[in-house]
Amino acid sequence: MDVHAYLKALQQSGIALGIRDSLYWFPTLEAVHVVALSLVFGTILIVDLRVLGVASTRRLFRRVSGEALRWTWLAFAVAVVTGALMFASNALVYFDNLSFRIKMVLIVLAGLNMLAFHFTEGDSASWHRSVPVPTLSKVCAVASILLWIGVIGAGRTIGFTIRGAAAKEAPPPPDIDFDNFLDSIPDAPANGQ
Repeated sequence: MDVHAYLKALQQSGIALGIRDSLYWFPTLEAVHVVALSLVFGTILIVDLRVLGVASTRRLFRRVSGEALRWTWLAFAVAVVTGALMFASNALVYFDNLSFRIKMVLIVLAGLNMLAFHFTEGDSASWHRSVPVPTLSKVCAVASILLWIGVIGAGRTIGFTIRGAAAKEAPPPPDIDFDNFLDSIPDAPANGQ
């Protein structure tokens, strides 16, 4: 099946039509998505700042990450569900949107960065003030912060670029002959008569 055919079928599904036709569903999903993504970034930022030695340096890394990351995963699940529902409501337009594609690539890169952190020094991290954080872990923390800022920036840009993408699907405007437009308007009576 062609990707565009699949996307068209997705956006014509009952749930997608319900979201698109409702006055409240899309704004509610968008608000929940933004709050969830903020929680994802906030909790990841807490962990990354600990790795960089900027915050919570008196606490063991495992403790900081254990407390923060359970909220990260919950918020990420909510963001995925709400994002998928918003995507379904206008799948063809989102799929062709450059900002949306950039956001998805950055999320994948953030996930790969997280795996690189955990499969190197991150999993054995019991760092404390007297134990230095490995350089690779600090690089992963900086990359994480930058990638998630990029995700948020690209996500924010989607709303401003979606109109242009949606306009591609709009029918062309009617032909209007502007040269003769004013001639077609009857003259107004003088002095209000």
